[in-house]
Amino acid sequence: MARVNGKVAIITGAASGVGKEDAILLAREGAKVVLTDVNEEAGREVAKSIGDAALFVKHDIASEDDWRKVIAATQEAFGGVDVLVNNAAILAQATIEDTSLELWQKIQKINSDGYFLGCKYGLEAMKQRPSGSIVNMSSMAGIGGVSSFCAYSASKAAVAGLTRSVAAHCRAKLYKVRCNSIHPDGIATPMVFNLHKNQTGAPTSQAHVREKDPKQLQARFCQPQDIANLVLFLASDESRFINGAEMRIDNGYLMWAD
Repeated sequence: MARVNGKVAIITGAASGVGKEDAILLAREGAKVVLTDVNEEAGREVAKSIGDAALFVKHDIASEDDWRKVIAATQEAFGGVDVLVNNAAILAQATIEDTSLELWQKIQKINSDGYFLGCKYGLEAMKQRPSGSIVNMSSMAGIGGVSSFCAYSASKAAVAGLTRSVAAHCRAKLYKVRCNSIHPDGIATPMVFNLHKNQTGAPTSQAHVREKDPKQLQARFCQPQDIANLVLFLASDESRFINGAEMRIDNGYLMWAD
């Protein structure tokens, strides 16, 4: 119950879903947690449920000024930054033929630019600490590619490349900061399931099968807690020699043949 005892962690997109589970688990294991999100009401509720070990800061991850404010607030409240979980992202369904330049740029601004800013300012803060861990949420879409998520796949591939670059830089500079990426396939969150609703608000047949059939659900979607368990490991000193790794949490997605 103390795997990250004394560490200070920033988790973006922590008002719900995976980010919320990350924050709850890290706090339970001894960390002070700073939850950030654009959803202020929900974010404050999660922080309140955790207690004195948590702080909420409203945060647009695509804003450089907001990143400066989040780092400053974390240092003021808890004395420094040891862990950064770049988790916030947006998802939109569109092929290369359906993707407008406006949609492309919107997704890259949040999913790519936001993670770049997090790594840049997170690393700067962690250099002042005994060690640090940056955990970037990527996706299997960034490795295998998904035809119906053109911009999203590209943004998550950028996150993987950014992760490797940061990891290589930290090793070359002998910084005691690690940077790793997590690559889920499907995650059972509202953001994912809401994509499979038609204009009437009813789930499509594909989503209905996956949500109602226990075998399909088990094979295709992991739970937010599954991601949080891996985040905890990468945040802890147990993973001190893991740097620049692409951690797949996909139930064998790349080997799936049916």
